[in-house]
Amino acid sequence: MFCLKPPGTNAVVCISLIHKSCAILVVTTTHWQHNPHFESATRGKNMSSESQEPPLSSEAQSKKAASKEAKKQEKLRRKELAAATAAASNLSVEDDPLAVNYGFVPLIEIQSKTSVDVNEWTRVEALDDSVANKPVKIRGRAQTIRPVGKKMAFLVIRENGFTVQCLVQAQPDSVSPQMVKFAAALSRESIVDVEGVVSIPAAAIKGATQQVEIQVSKLYCVSKAVPTLPINLEDAARSEVEIEKAIQAGEQLVRVNQDTRLNFRVLDLRTPANQGIFRIQSQVGNAFRQFLLAESFVEIHTPKLIAGSSEGGAAVFRLDYKGQPACLAQSPQLHKQMSIWLDVEMEIKKHYFEVMDVVDRLFVAMFDSLNTNCKKDLEAVANQYPFEPLKYLRKTLRLTYEEGIQMLKEVGVEIEPFGDLNTEAERKLGQLVLEKYGTEFYILHRYPLAIRPFYTMPCYDNSNYSNSFDVFIRGEEIISGAQRVHVPEFLEQRAQACGIDVKTISSYIDSFRYGAPPHGGFGVGLERVVMLFCGLNNIRKTSLYPRDPLRIAP
Repeated sequence: MFCLKPPGTNAVVCISLIHKSCAILVVTTTHWQHNPHFESATRGKNMSSESQEPPLSSEAQSKKAASKEAKKQEKLRRKELAAATAAASNLSVEDDPLAVNYGFVPLIEIQSKTSVDVNEWTRVEALDDSVANKPVKIRGRAQTIRPVGKKMAFLVIRENGFTVQCLVQAQPDSVSPQMVKFAAALSRESIVDVEGVVSIPAAAIKGATQQVEIQVSKLYCVSKAVPTLPINLEDAARSEVEIEKAIQAGEQLVRVNQDTRLNFRVLDLRTPANQGIFRIQSQVGNAFRQFLLAESFVEIHTPKLIAGSSEGGAAVFRLDYKGQPACLAQSPQLHKQMSIWLDVEMEIKKHYFEVMDVVDRLFVAMFDSLNTNCKKDLEAVANQYPFEPLKYLRKTLRLTYEEGIQMLKEVGVEIEPFGDLNTEAERKLGQLVLEKYGTEFYILHRYPLAIRPFYTMPCYDNSNYSNSFDVFIRGEEIISGAQRVHVPEFLEQRAQACGIDVKTISSYIDSFRYGAPPHGGFGVGLERVVMLFCGLNNIRKTSLYPRDPLRIAP
């Protein structure tokens, strides 16, 4: 975000921030706590040879001895992992009458097969003594897994930085020994649904933020992380002071170097320190923004391509722009640049309608705000470019793609059953919707899969269609959104089916191998929203410094 000082001053202030709502899949914790209670049992065992570094202290043991010890601990850790995996593979589910109480959620069940009330899930943050002896259902990441014998296992589940301890203990009527083994064999950072009754333990729980315990009766893995993570969060969260103290005590702990952290940033961002860094950064930007807006500063949106360099020097990135020399702006000094595309990603519990619900509430609130707080501005626009106020419903109209096609067919507009709508067809449909439903703002969903990106989730009941949607104002698209494919193997299949070389997107696909929840999102064309809300006829009217094939300056 960039703000210009009002007239009468010669000061220019610039700020830039990333809105927190655009980081839901990446940012998964707020106050995730280091787990000393369980770490003592795993210290020195969860070492990854990939992240091992030589100690910095001159008094530390030799590099050769440290390397030998690390290899020894790594071998022990892999042996324990293999034993746990073998135990899981030997589960006799067929002989278990309680098998319905646990297991891996089938893909079809997370393809928005059924719509549910998301209030069925209780936030981990809300788990306290007020829900004692009550049944709850939570979803989160399996932060730590600690088996205790064959009939008991402790899990610590993390959601948005809050953690709760869960006890899976064999019970005759609800929890089988096979279920305990299943829990013990889960890989860390997997997404799980847990159901059980909340109890108040006699002693304080050191390894979780919530001072209650869930007596687990059902346990389902929604998204399985790979058995061996590239870096362990305990290692990535460990302080240098702790490492140095361990070295002086003759112990060897893993130090994750910066290159390794950046190589696996999707995991590294889950540590408490990084969560704090980027939340502080966000808060600083927000504090600046609110202050400057209160001081009558104006937020502007500017281009990233300019005719000349903004700072000069050898770092200028030059390119040919439609036959004209251009370069990337190095700073906002000339135009105060920032992105003009709004993008949101969010976790979904069961159905892609949850994303559409956000779109519905967001835009109805936005339209209300514009009509209430921008009356004079809208009047000024209308004085030069007359337009009728946008017609919209309190509950946004939703039509399936097939329903939209049928409306067009009824007035003689033929559309291929699994083809896309062209601009004329979209405008005609907008006109028909206005006449029939009295709204110029609506959602068209369940588009043909063939016309959507490879990462779009197919419909569970008909693979010719997808869990996707577009949003329209006055017959023109402003939003495209969908449920994304978050299962790496299925994502590879979809990419190959669309003729994409999987090798070229390997880092993208690999990011889902470390545990990713079902999710969806949408992108909004900011300038298109303004243009269509105000009934304008050209997108250039809502771009401060428009760029087109014939324009690169000013």
